[in-house]
Amino acid sequence: MIPLLVSALMWLLVASLLILRRGHAERNISYAALTIAIAMTLNTDQVYWPLDRIAGGANFATLPADLALMVGVFFLGRGVLKASELQSGAIRFALGRVVLAVAVISAVSTFLFIDGGDTTTNFMLDLGDQPSAGTYSMIQFTYYAIVLSAMAVLAARQVRRSEGAQRMPPTSLLIGSILGVLLSIVVITMDIAHLAGDLSLMNTVAIAYEPLHLMTFVLLCLGFAGQPAARALQARSRDRTTRMLVPQLQPLWAEATAARPGISQNARVEVHSEPETLLHRQVVEIRDAIMDARVSFDVSNQDRVLIERAERHLLGGDLTRSAPDESRATTSPALQKR
Repeated sequence: MIPLLVSALMWLLVASLLILRRGHAERNISYAALTIAIAMTLNTDQVYWPLDRIAGGANFATLPADLALMVGVFFLGRGVLKASELQSGAIRFALGRVVLAVAVISAVSTFLFIDGGDTTTNFMLDLGDQPSAGTYSMIQFTYYAIVLSAMAVLAARQVRRSEGAQRMPPTSLLIGSILGVLLSIVVITMDIAHLAGDLSLMNTVAIAYEPLHLMTFVLLCLGFAGQPAARALQARSRDRTTRMLVPQLQPLWAEATAARPGISQNARVEVHSEPETLLHRQVVEIRDAIMDARVSFDVSNQDRVLIERAERHLLGGDLTRSAPDESRATTSPALQKR
């Protein structure tokens, strides 16, 4: 049941990313979601049984499913790395191709020594007492632990830099990565206990496997789907606020340009009607009229508060904050550029 649920979650994530990240140049996250979805689907009983029969019936289908998951986790880490501004050498190495190549080559080499027996959907439970099978599993989950640990570090940095709704996706990634590391530790402990013949310890530790497995993928999915969703919601909210501020500033802008004609009054210059550009033009020309000692143009305290709100909005600030003291209010250098 859990593999089917995880597989469904991953395909849902793939569909979400195709919609939310349409036209996005960075595709590591989309590649990660796709390859992990394929890996999870290959591990479901309904797909694994017929696929392994075609492959010879000796659990050979386990290898492509596991390799797809390793590649997917690699893309996952690369996606988080590309989105992070702070990248240490150790983090780049952990999420790099060299570590992946070593893990893949080691896993494939070890798999070849496993006596696959007959097709089974409980690969490690049935074959985990073989040293080669135990080593094969530990190689994979050691790689996952390395990648997810690096992702947790990057996600923690992103949480500290984010505010409001933007903090939720990296928080989900952080918790999901931590749970993924714990899942890796649980599996490696189970492998060691199985090899040592301590089935009691293995069964005790195995209790944590299913909830950790599910919660890891749920939180990682929420984190990666949440990032473009949060950006889309933020963009819509920003556009609504822009469209609200433009008509509010329109009367003041008309008075300012009547007192001090700006570029907007030049018939040879095209004035863009795009709301953000128009709001920028309004703020700049109103500020120019206020600061130009050659013209007489005064604004009320209420108008000055409105101008400050528009400036903070253009600069990505919080509109709920009170306006700065008038004695210190000056036009932002970013808004002076026109």
